[in-house]
Amino acid sequence: MLGHEVTKKFGGAGLPDDTIDITFTGSAGQSFGAFLPRGVTLRLEGDANDYVGKGLSGGRVIVRPDRGADHLAEFSTIAGNTIAYGATGGELFLRGRTGERFCVRNSGATVVSEGVGDHGCEYMTGGRAVVLGETGRNFAAGMSGGIAYVIDLNPDNVNVGNAGAVEELDDTDKQWLYDVVRRHAEETASTVAEKLLAEWTVSVERFSKIIPSAYKAVLAAKDAAERAGLSETEITEKMMEAAING
Repeated sequence: MLGHEVTKKFGGAGLPDDTIDITFTGSAGQSFGAFLPRGVTLRLEGDANDYVGKGLSGGRVIVRPDRGADHLAEFSTIAGNTIAYGATGGELFLRGRTGERFCVRNSGATVVSEGVGDHGCEYMTGGRAVVLGETGRNFAAGMSGGIAYVIDLNPDNVNVGNAGAVEELDDTDKQWLYDVVRRHAEETASTVAEKLLAEWTVSVERFSKIIPSAYKAVLAAKDAAERAGLSETEITEKMMEAAING
């Protein structure tokens, strides 16, 4: 309802980040932060059910355990299944593990979790996913776009269709990932993130990057076209060619 009112008044562009910033406590039900537009930040101290950030559209969602909790968050589930389903933009930081079908059909959001169940990044078409813990089986099934950064990746858990899309991080990836892990630590007080940052030069080498080959070709074509000073229409044409040939 809040997101609807923001979009109705300010349109698809929403508001500047964190214009509306609300903190909740306790256990949230289904679809916490669904369809949240840019300018709205929801912080939850507790846990949540399925579909956190469903259709996220530019807003920010942070879920962390209660500050008085005495358990190790990285070994506990903070949110349920199908996190960031169909998200088109925004950010989602989760201090703990999540269930199955993490980031299914994500097309534009940045999402961080400290462990995911089976079928992570299923049918993902864009955006970026960061997993700071274990992944279940069938990771990246049907993934046609976007990038996933996974720590200590077990190659046997990657879907065979994208098994060849696993590669090492380049310097740009490493810098981007450092910034996101740092922000995850700031937003959630994650001890997992803090430990990684404390010895980053070693930690970053533990990450693998999963990027579908056709999507990688499209990004390369876009970059080359932009550097060549082509028009927006020409850039689109080059991207389409790369998608067909990639």
